[in-house]
Amino acid sequence: MTIKTFFLSLIFSVVAIQLHAQNARITAATKDYEKLAYIDAINIYERVAEKGYKDEDMFKKLANSYYFNADFAKANKWYGELFALNSDQEPGYYFKYSQTLKSVGDYEKSNLMLEKFNEKSGNNKVSEKTQSDYIDQIKLNSGRFLIYNAEVNSKFSDYGSFVYNDKLIFTSARRISGPSKNVFLWTNKYFSNLYQSEIKVDESLSEPSPFENEINSKFNESSAVFTKDGSTMYFTRNNFLNGKRGSNDKEVTLLKLYKATMQDGKWDNVIELPFNSDQYSCAHPALSLDEKTLYFASNMSGTLGESDLFKVAIHDDGTFGTPENLGDVINTKGRETFPFISEDNELYFSSNGHLGLGGLDIFVTSLKSLNDVQNVGEPVNSKQDDFAFYMNTQSRNGFFSSNREGGQGEDDIYKFKEIKTLNTTCTVSGYVFNKDDYQILPNAKVRVFDNNYKLVDTIESDDKGFYKVDLDADKVFYVRYAKQDYETKEAAISTSSSMPINMPIYLEKRLKPVSVGSDLASTLNMSSIYFDKDKWKIRTDAEFQLQKIVEIMKDNKGMKIEIRSYTDSRQTKDYNYTLSNKRAKATKDWFIKNGIQANRLQSKGFGESQLVNHCSDGVKCSEEEHQANRRSEFVVLSID
Repeated sequence: MTIKTFFLSLIFSVVAIQLHAQNARITAATKDYEKLAYIDAINIYERVAEKGYKDEDMFKKLANSYYFNADFAKANKWYGELFALNSDQEPGYYFKYSQTLKSVGDYEKSNLMLEKFNEKSGNNKVSEKTQSDYIDQIKLNSGRFLIYNAEVNSKFSDYGSFVYNDKLIFTSARRISGPSKNVFLWTNKYFSNLYQSEIKVDESLSEPSPFENEINSKFNESSAVFTKDGSTMYFTRNNFLNGKRGSNDKEVTLLKLYKATMQDGKWDNVIELPFNSDQYSCAHPALSLDEKTLYFASNMSGTLGESDLFKVAIHDDGTFGTPENLGDVINTKGRETFPFISEDNELYFSSNGHLGLGGLDIFVTSLKSLNDVQNVGEPVNSKQDDFAFYMNTQSRNGFFSSNREGGQGEDDIYKFKEIKTLNTTCTVSGYVFNKDDYQILPNAKVRVFDNNYKLVDTIESDDKGFYKVDLDADKVFYVRYAKQDYETKEAAISTSSSMPINMPIYLEKRLKPVSVGSDLASTLNMSSIYFDKDKWKIRTDAEFQLQKIVEIMKDNKGMKIEIRSYTDSRQTKDYNYTLSNKRAKATKDWFIKNGIQANRLQSKGFGESQLVNHCSDGVKCSEEEHQANRRSEFVVLSID
């Protein structure tokens, strides 16, 4: 809630009070009524803090209140007080303090706090996983697939799969009849072409045949992907177009991405994509679910390893944006290649840079945040190269390629059936409640931040106060809950790959209603006012709490209260009654000394007559349990 909104809500509350009071005066002769006051808890805390009282929870509430309302300078003041009182805080406080320090120009200390945040949250730690540890994790992910050798394989290299018009489109280096197909000098083998095989009703594959001649050339083609309407395809080919071969400055012909469109039932109008270059390779395209983003592998400038995964925007007019590297969560110093986007919006890809079983392994991550990478496990992954994953998420059937032992050729295509899904996300859900009366709070805004405080999702609780969000597994997130007129609350959540998390949230009203009969200590969720055994002197820790009551009564000049004091059960009832009256009177005297008129205060001792636990006469209890009964309450008698 912004400061402006807060003041408006305060004005509306005052108007409501005045109207209620007017109506009550009209009907006073025939109907009882309850007058109301409104307490701004944050305002009370700030005034108490300004008097020099120090309390960790108070500083947190003050600092967070200003931080969540983007008043970073004031937030910085109270975060400073918090860290001066206790420098050992949860990671999120180091981050927020770092941000507010920037707002006041203290960049050196801001950087120090950010370093502390990274240290506390583990952001700057080198992975502590060893190969053996990671193999244990792979074993947990294994055994989820049944695999079969596909019927289309030859003694040559067969790989790369995409299903289009109920046909398997794949790459093969098998020989094509006729004199036009050349031998690739690098491998002394035939160049690869795209092939197609019909997927029959029983899921068997027909005899392969070459894909259309307009696409296949005398050089290498591979890795095709098609739009859902079948009007456009993207594919990989050597640097060759319109009969002309291109090469880099070392006379090497590299790979490029091409686009073709369907014209009168044939693929035509082959063009190369504008971000290609003669000096680096681009290959293995994949389309996002909305088909507005193209993913691919490349070793262009900015690559972290041998090859990285990139993405590029496809604009509505058919033009392309600037390629973006997917970053170091996905890309390594090794080789990342063969991306595929599933209907579950998960990115599958192959890598020899992430820890795996050997060679290229197939990995998966959620495209929602690209925060976590998981090895899909055996038997899809092996000790050899495993790549070019494709899956139908409805049937859970698919294809992948491998050069593992036992195959028919150099690379073979394998069919699979996924029999158990891999949990890459963890569901966090719960209800949002009003902490004061436990009523549900609909339409509360829920913002999710990753471990670097980057916003990853925003949702709202529904009309029943329920919220649900799917987060990457095995990560730490900061979830922020906000609703107008309530104090914003933030919680750290560690997700699990196996169990959903139920997390109910209780938000406190920013403006708290107080009526006749209310206990002001309960209204502000204050700690009880405790006394030492057999003593009635106001303790230092009690003064901090009592000052909150003083500020409330200064805001509400017509409020009168009764101070009620209680004792534990030790000593006699008469002794305890006398002691409680002394404590109540000592508290009243403290209020008078601090500016509250005597005629607004009553005091009364109740002795041991109202214990809050089982510690009655003869019952053995700890000192802490006895202390819970040595307390005071501040009950509103009237509000004029």
